[in-house]
Amino acid sequence: MEAQGFRANAAHGSSNDPVPGRLVCGAIAYVALLGIFCLIAAFFHLKALQEYPLSTFLSFALLFLPYWFLGFGTAPLVRRWLPTASLKVAAASLLGLPYFVLTIPRGNFQWSMAATLVGIAVLTTAALVRWPSPANWADLVVLATLGLTIDLGLLSSAWPLATNGVPVWPAGLGGFPKLMMADVALFCYMVAKPLDGLGYDLAPRLSDVRIGLREFIFYAPIVIPLGLWMGFLHFHRGMPHLAMIPSAWIFTFVFVALPEELFFRGLVQNLLERRVGRIPALCIASVLFGLSHFNKRAVFNWRYVLLATIAGIFYGRAWRAQRRLFASSITHTSVDTVWSIWFR
Repeated sequence: MEAQGFRANAAHGSSNDPVPGRLVCGAIAYVALLGIFCLIAAFFHLKALQEYPLSTFLSFALLFLPYWFLGFGTAPLVRRWLPTASLKVAAASLLGLPYFVLTIPRGNFQWSMAATLVGIAVLTTAALVRWPSPANWADLVVLATLGLTIDLGLLSSAWPLATNGVPVWPAGLGGFPKLMMADVALFCYMVAKPLDGLGYDLAPRLSDVRIGLREFIFYAPIVIPLGLWMGFLHFHRGMPHLAMIPSAWIFTFVFVALPEELFFRGLVQNLLERRVGRIPALCIASVLFGLSHFNKRAVFNWRYVLLATIAGIFYGRAWRAQRRLFASSITHTSVDTVWSIWFR
């Protein structure tokens, strides 16, 4: 019955076109954010943008395109453009295009990396259109592939085919593979195999702010004393430059919180709920989120794992309240911003 309901909802969603007003607002915000990111990059003297401004800008614009516009209701339109499984699989290969645009002008293009990026997008899409029922083994394989690829740095620091002494990605652009895998996940679960309750909507609501900040307020009094007691947190009294706080918040929301919330709440917790129920799914997703931080600043950073697991409970609660990633991303972003500025 659940699988039938899923297919019915997916079919119903595929018949709806995006609201023109939302698309216009999304397009204006897209252009504005590209400008803001360029200003932030210039402020921090991003070498990649200074040396190759056109290829860096165009590759990021291409990378950001599906990530942004799929949050403004374009998935049904894309599904109508790609009515067959073969077209969806072929279109998935285009998700690797930003790598070509970024690296060819620099002369550090690697066919092995290009084949890996395109291969991940094509094979994951093929698996999901072949096995379309929700919460099956194909989802497990796809999510494990995407999650472990990023968590273990298999497309960056731990890239097995990297040339000694040659950076895999230009300096300052190490976040590209994470955003690429987010694009793949969005294409897989909004176009190839639409997933109910994902909550990927980038048009904010007042309730998102209320729920997101509420969970942050619940979380902070628990974790700040615990983190200080464990020696993981270190309070800094100084106030940063005023522009630092909104810049850090926007950057964290777009490049850290939203991709992680998409994976752990919109996909993992969402799919687990169909198998084990709401509370076990919340707990399992939170533990997996905590374990994803095991190799940060240590071989096994158990303090980070513990605090991230607790954080995952509150992020999961924020998403679950209305099944919206914007709400949990606000909680996540607020936690990370406060930590990075005052407690790191």
